Amino acid sequence: MEDTFINILSQTGFPIAVAAFLLIRIERRLDELNQTLVHMIEIFSKNS
Repeated sequence: MEDTFINILSQTGFPIAVAAFLLIRIERRLDELNQTLVHMIEIFSKNS
C-alpha cells in the first residue's frame, strides 16, 4: 500500500507543483495588469 501511494505521489506531485507555481505567477501578472487597467481608466476619465 505504501509503495503504491509513494508511486502515485511521485508521478503526480511534480505536475501539481509546476501547475501551482504557474498559477501563482499568472495570478501576480493578472493583478499587475488589473492595476494598470484601472490606472488607465482613471486617466482617460479625467481627460474626457
